[in-house]
Amino acid sequence: MHDAIRPTDPQLATLDRAPDAEPAAAAAHQPYVQAERDMPELTPVPILVGVLLGILFGASSMYLVLKVGVTVSASIPVAVLSITIFRGLTRLLRVRRATILENNIVQTTGSAGESIAFGVGVTMPALLILGYDLEVGRVILVSVLGGLLGILMMIPLRRALIVKEAKTLVYPEGTACAEVLISGERGGTTARTVFAGLGLGALFALGYKAFGLFKDIPERIFGRWYDGGNISLEVGPELLGVGYIIGTRIALVMGAGGILSALVLMPAIKLFGSTATAPVYPATQLIRDMTPDEIWHQYVLYIGAGAVAAGGVISLARSLPTIVGGAARGLSNLAGAGASANGALRTDRDLPRDFVWAGALVLVVACTLAPSLRINAVGAVLIVLFGFLFVTVSSRLTGEVGSSSNPISGMTVATLLLTSLIFLALGWVSAPYKVAALSVAAVVCIAASNGGTTSQDLKTGYLVGATPSRQQIAILAGTLSSARNPG
Repeated sequence: MHDAIRPTDPQLATLDRAPDAEPAAAAAHQPYVQAERDMPELTPVPILVGVLLGILFGASSMYLVLKVGVTVSASIPVAVLSITIFRGLTRLLRVRRATILENNIVQTTGSAGESIAFGVGVTMPALLILGYDLEVGRVILVSVLGGLLGILMMIPLRRALIVKEAKTLVYPEGTACAEVLISGERGGTTARTVFAGLGLGALFALGYKAFGLFKDIPERIFGRWYDGGNISLEVGPELLGVGYIIGTRIALVMGAGGILSALVLMPAIKLFGSTATAPVYPATQLIRDMTPDEIWHQYVLYIGAGAVAAGGVISLARSLPTIVGGAARGLSNLAGAGASANGALRTDRDLPRDFVWAGALVLVVACTLAPSLRINAVGAVLIVLFGFLFVTVSSRLTGEVGSSSNPISGMTVATLLLTSLIFLALGWVSAPYKVAALSVAAVVCIAASNGGTTSQDLKTGYLVGATPSRQQIAILAGTLSSARNPG
């Protein structure tokens, strides 16, 4: 894929994959912007634009993950919007044109929102299901701790995974984002498609939400000849976009689930439950008197929740070999991951290793002292250990198969199961420990999600010639700002 983004500008270096060995890797790899060039990069305006875009994409991603259980990688849209915004500012205000490294800082900062939203969206609602209040302070704290943990763990892993394994770990989204940035540097990328989709989606939504031109969920209830059966279709434009992203096969599977519930399960419940002379738990009225919508909320919803839980266990079982293999390879690579904060080349400077250890210590203390998480010192140590393990796995798998195929849910279930087993062995089975176990799983889930996103960003920076330490500062800023606005 690197050949497709090889620049022709004679003043800039070419993009080549780095070989496995060091220090030959640093000498052979030539990013788009040469290491000897020190152009504007970590400046205030790109950080601000990235923060705002990160909050925007984080909010939209939270809506999507709660509605349909998936999110969309924000790196490429943020990069395209960044290029377009700065071009507009250059024309309107006659200011200096943003450099490719400043655009890279924008996409690095803005990408954190989506990964945090996914981690929060797939874990925190479990507290509501268990009957606990979903406190805003708890959600923000979990978001901050998980996001920071994912970034901290990736600092010592960058050289091992991004540099030394540049041939084998391609990081598809990160490589594609580098193509976008380089194309934008040459004047070939615009946000026309992004804004066109935004405009069409807005007009479509206004049609049924503001003007009532058509129903947002058209429905047909069959009546007594097929009691309980119904057909309905939600026509939101965001679902059309999600369907395009997840592909035909998964979209058809999801549609089949809707058909199963509306045309099979609900009529069956109505048929076999109509003879009941007393309400069947959890409903408080007779089944024969319930509408299809009430049957869905009282019975089918819980059947779906059980199917999701079973799917999570099956997914964990299927992805265990992948997770174990990724962990083994990642930990073996860590032995060669030396600190490079004082590297001679600009493109080889990470934040200091002491920053990582200090940050991990602060996370342990924060997790232990935070009353809303109900985590003791053992739980805090488990967060750091599982966080490091699954960030390593997430980074490797993201590099091999991309973010969309990264089994974050399987890692989350594994963390929850292992934590619960450890708590059970210690005799910690009271209600507060349920919150503690979920908090551990939530922080690790966000860390693994953000670790994969950080890996993609660092891969983009590796190809375009960014300074790793400045990228790491940028994604820290994006994480803190997006975590304070969890949707």
